[in-house]
Amino acid sequence: MTEFRDRAVALYDAFTHEHHDRRRLLKQMTLLAGSTAAAEALIAGLAASPAAAALTEATDPRLSITTGQATFAGQPLTTYRATLRTPRSGGGVVLVIHENRGLTPHIRDVTRRLALAGFTAIAPDFLSAQGGTPADEDAARTLIGSADYDLILAQAVALIKAEAKGGAKVGAVGFCWGGAFVNRLALAAGARLQAGVAYYGPAPSPAEAARIQTPLLLHYAGKDARVAQTGTPWVAALKLANKPVQAFVYPGVDHAFNNDSSAERYDKAAATLAWGRTLAFLHARLDR
Repeated sequence: MTEFRDRAVALYDAFTHEHHDRRRLLKQMTLLAGSTAAAEALIAGLAASPAAAALTEATDPRLSITTGQATFAGQPLTTYRATLRTPRSGGGVVLVIHENRGLTPHIRDVTRRLALAGFTAIAPDFLSAQGGTPADEDAARTLIGSADYDLILAQAVALIKAEAKGGAKVGAVGFCWGGAFVNRLALAAGARLQAGVAYYGPAPSPAEAARIQTPLLLHYAGKDARVAQTGTPWVAALKLANKPVQAFVYPGVDHAFNNDSSAERYDKAAATLAWGRTLAFLHARLDR
C-alpha cells in the first residue's frame, strides 16, 4: 500500500511541477488505480482542496485584514495583509510567498496564522501582473510558468524596501514554488531580507551560496527526492561557506507536508514541528 501511495504522489508531483497535462495524469492514475473513478478519487485526495477548513477565520475579531493594490517595479501587485488589531510592540514583517497556484485560501490562512503570532503578515499575489490568481488551480500553474520572474523578484525587493522604511525588520516564508523563491529572494535582496524560511523549495546553484547574507531556515520532506536533488547540495554549500543556515529533513513525509488542505500529503506531526521552528526563527530575527 505504501508503494502504491508513493507512486501516486510521484505522478501527481510530476503533473504539478513538470508537465501540467491533466489528461496525462488521469491516464497514468487510471493505470495505477485500476479505474477512472478510483483515479479521480486518488487525485482529489492528493490535490489541495479549496473547500478544506482553515485553521483561522477571516472574521477573527483579533485581526485587521486588508487587501490592497500598489505599483511595484512598474506593475500592479495585490497584497493580502493581516495584523493584530492591537499590534504587539516590536513585531516584524513577514512576506508569505505562495505556491505555484497563487494566492489561494490556504495561503491567506497561513498569513492569518502569522498575524496571530504577532507579525505583520503580507501575502503578495505574484500573478497580479497577469490579472491575479484565478480560481482554477491548473490555470494558475500555467500563469506561474509564463510569469516574468525577474519582475516578480523586483517587486518583492521593492516591497521589502517599502515595509522597512519605518524601521521594521522584514523576513519571508515560502512554500514549494514560494520556497524556491525565498532562496532566490535572499540572493536578490541581500541583507535587506533579515530572515528567510523555505518549505521544500528547489534550490539555486551551490555556486551562489557564497552570496547569501540572509539567515535561512530550510524545511525538507524526507520522501521528496525531486527537491532533494538541489536542496542537499545547496545546504552543503551554505554550510561550507559558513552561512547562517538551519536545515531540517522530516523523515517519512511527502512534498507539501505542511499544506493541510491536501488530505493525502499533509502530515500533522511534521507540520506542527516545522511551524514551531519557523515561528521561533522569525521571532528571534525580526522582533525588536
